[in-house]
Amino acid sequence: MHDLTQGSILNHLVRLSVPIAIGMLFQTLYVLIDLYFVAQLGESAIAGVGAAGNAQFLIMALTQVLGVGTMALIAQASGRKDREDANLIFNQSLLLAIVLALATLLGGYALTAPYMRSLAADAATVDAGITYLYWFLPGLALQFALVAMGSALRGTGIAKPTMLVQMLTVVLNAVLAPIFIAGWLTHKPLGVAGAGLASSISIGVGVLLMYLYFVRLEKYVGFDPAMFRARLAAWKRILRIGLPPGGEFALMFVYLGIIYWVIRHFGASAQAGFGIGMRVMQAIFLPAMAVAFAVAPIAGQNFGGGHGHRVRETFRAAAILGSAIMFMLTLLCQWRPEWFIHGFTTDPAVIAVGAEYLHIISWNYVASGLIFTCSGLFQALGNTVPALLTSATRLITFVVPAVWLSTWPGFELKHLWFLSVTTVTLQTLLSLWLLRGELRKRLVIVPMVEAVNSVPT
Repeated sequence: MHDLTQGSILNHLVRLSVPIAIGMLFQTLYVLIDLYFVAQLGESAIAGVGAAGNAQFLIMALTQVLGVGTMALIAQASGRKDREDANLIFNQSLLLAIVLALATLLGGYALTAPYMRSLAADAATVDAGITYLYWFLPGLALQFALVAMGSALRGTGIAKPTMLVQMLTVVLNAVLAPIFIAGWLTHKPLGVAGAGLASSISIGVGVLLMYLYFVRLEKYVGFDPAMFRARLAAWKRILRIGLPPGGEFALMFVYLGIIYWVIRHFGASAQAGFGIGMRVMQAIFLPAMAVAFAVAPIAGQNFGGGHGHRVRETFRAAAILGSAIMFMLTLLCQWRPEWFIHGFTTDPAVIAVGAEYLHIISWNYVASGLIFTCSGLFQALGNTVPALLTSATRLITFVVPAVWLSTWPGFELKHLWFLSVTTVTLQTLLSLWLLRGELRKRLVIVPMVEAVNSVPT
């Protein structure tokens, strides 16, 4: 365990966020590698995998429930130096991972077909999306165990093992993708099915590697048979913190589903261009998300240890660092957004949609970075409801106007992107306001705790 209640906040942010960013980058490469090889199969395949990939946000919502609750509680326990509670939360999170994995498999295979039929622009896109998800679902189910173990390590201030595992699994996926998708070596191309299969195998190897790390190297938290039975009180603690962030990702699933539904009349090329642009944007967001992911354990340990001034300092440092990074990325997307799209397709119509999307949506980047940072602080404080409330406001400010705009005779795709910029700005202002109130309320007791801790014994 790394004690984050001592030393430079900025140094802790950099030490944690760099491996987290690298790990998240390699995790994003799962989708980008698949998308690259799938792109060679045509626009229907791109659109199908892109629309099916949106379902991953629903799974990410469930992994967030597990991961955020586990990380926050273990970080707070580590700050209190309560190793027994940290181990209890870790083992209970693994039980929850098993339950959620089974639910993913059952629900996924039952709902994939109707989901794709409701969004896709044509029959070929429907078939591609269904095939991809059927083969990717085992990998999505295995992600729960991977998230539980990685979140436990992050809560104790450790990020490098997770990064290394993610790097190795992505390298494996990069090797398997052309073999399965295009039939390299085997001369039996599986198409989009191969994309899902390559990712599922790679994630399975990742779970195995993380298991071996915990068995052989991890000392602070670990597998304990005595704690490996359901304890509903611990589940409630995890879910109380984790459910709101999970709700945020579920809302993202809704937002993206609405966009795919609204733009379906523009054809497969529009859905393909948006799908590539959205995946590229997710990769661009990684630096800011990594900083936010580092904020949560740092602020969480200091909140658990009663160091209120360090909690505030963590937010200030992360907000400045994240905003600076996102501002530079905004300038890049304003200058040459088409560069990011050319790597995946040569179709002029697809490139035009994707480049326009990145050019307009890049005005969101700094605001999005601040939203991520606020979310990390809410997780550290153990109250994630405000972050969910700010995301839910977009049901009114984005979804309703988007559907209304789509009925206009002169409706264009860019109208959606400008609407998104406006609504994210409003969400940022609300997030900052709610965080200010939360810090005032929850850090009132901290000076008392610090005073007690400073009394000589």
